[in-house]
Amino acid sequence: MDVIVTDNPAQAFHRAADMIATEIRAIRKPVLGLATGRTMESIYRLLVRQHKAGTLDFSSTTSFNLDEYVGLGPENPNSYRHYMQEHLFAHVNMRLSGIHVPDGIAPDLDAECTGYEAAIRASNGIDLQLLGIGETGHIGFNEPPSAFDSRTRVVELDAITRRQNSGMFGNDPERVPSRALTMGVGTILEARRLLLVAVGAGKASIINEALNGPICENVSATAIRLHDKATIILDEAAASLWKRPTIRP
Repeated sequence: MDVIVTDNPAQAFHRAADMIATEIRAIRKPVLGLATGRTMESIYRLLVRQHKAGTLDFSSTTSFNLDEYVGLGPENPNSYRHYMQEHLFAHVNMRLSGIHVPDGIAPDLDAECTGYEAAIRASNGIDLQLLGIGETGHIGFNEPPSAFDSRTRVVELDAITRRQNSGMFGNDPERVPSRALTMGVGTILEARRLLLVAVGAGKASIINEALNGPICENVSATAIRLHDKATIILDEAAASLWKRPTIRP
């Protein structure tokens, strides 16, 4: 596991965007696992800038998003499919057929999850999975406890997560859907590379727990320490509580 600490959020976003861009350029048909959230908006903005400058081609890229709210369709402004369209897909030359986001309004959610796993396998797996981290220590929507061999499935969202995500829902946690579809921890760990990005003092405590606490299913982000090729990019504020000498299991 490689932990990179930058002086400020802007540097963290640039390091992450450059790593993703390098992956896209290095692989003939790159498969990216994508995430949502405010941190990701800055990263996607930098990738779009490279594309518009003519230095980054998405035409052979396939993507799989981590998660989606149950009950929100792609046209809903609070859906993650809409988020991805607004912040990335509408601004680069990705093929529509290469874009995958779980369908939150699928008539059979279990079948949707099974099909999502099959689509990842059919694409020869994910080359690089981008991750954020939630206040409960979740990656994707893998709320505690989440088995490390879990697959794409329907989950109940923790009250903490609904509160954390309420900004897009008028700051009302009750308006945040109570369920979501998410890649499982096992699905995430099968990506060939992991890239987790976190900035700000608000992430300091959970980052320290994820990197320095017991590896356990109650903090799904601890699973990344089991991966051979995981990179963590932090700013100084997010790394402020990290006990550096003992990060390895």
